[in-house]
Amino acid sequence: MAHNLATELGPVGVWQSTLTGDDGAPTPEFVDGAREMEELGYGALWLGGSPRVGLAGPLLAATSTLWLATGIASIWDDEPAAVAGETAALRDAHGDRFVLGLGVSHAALAGERYRRPYAAMVSYLDALDAGDRPVPADRRVLAALGPRMLELSRDRAAGAHPYLVTEEHTAGARATLGPDALLAPELKVVVDTDLARARETARAYLSRYLQLPNYTRNLERLGFAPEDFDGGGSDRLLSEVFALGDVDAVRRRVDAFLAAGADHVALQVVTEHVGRELPLTVLRALAPALPR
Repeated sequence: MAHNLATELGPVGVWQSTLTGDDGAPTPEFVDGAREMEELGYGALWLGGSPRVGLAGPLLAATSTLWLATGIASIWDDEPAAVAGETAALRDAHGDRFVLGLGVSHAALAGERYRRPYAAMVSYLDALDAGDRPVPADRRVLAALGPRMLELSRDRAAGAHPYLVTEEHTAGARATLGPDALLAPELKVVVDTDLARARETARAYLSRYLQLPNYTRNLERLGFAPEDFDGGGSDRLLSEVFALGDVDAVRRRVDAFLAAGADHVALQVVTEHVGRELPLTVLRALAPALPR
């Protein structure tokens, strides 16, 4: 089912927190940046930070070949009927370049709404399928780390979009998903030839994620210990969940994730300004070296 989607997305995309203005819409800078990402050859733009589906509209309107995906929309934020309606509107207006990425988020972020995440996701997918305009299974992916959610990604969606994972996790996810489902992991990137400084940048960003048990439990399944999470992450952890170094180092990590079973790698460029401005300088430097 997902081989076609994997072909459409291409091997490399960009994962970027959405920059919005006072009106809640993507900023002109972000819209222009999406257009340049398309020109640079990136296959998809993943909208990070629990985005609303409608944010993809202006970005789809500004581009012609770039795919847009939510990475990841929280199932606790919007009712499935509303999400299905917004997805249908995007498809009507802009064709077939939108992928609905869904996730159960985290108890610390969802608060009292958070309950039995696997069962809640199953119910959400049931509701998407039962609506007047169902969201096609081959145009939705799930944030999946553990085996049960990966299996659900295989059986009820086009595949999985795991966040904060390693090559080892990618290989295991591919084994669970089988050969046909899409596997599109996110990979954090710090382009800096000063390795000590690159690690400092990485730790400053990673520390927030190491407060979330969903991620630390998954990393523990991969062999990391609690001490690996102290101080923003051990050197070993950083080397597994980041690409650190020059452009060639990033290309090697992308190749390694693809060799481990990924169809598409969503690169999140991490700088000291992450989330506040687009890292277009880095994306321009990376583009010629990345697989197409």
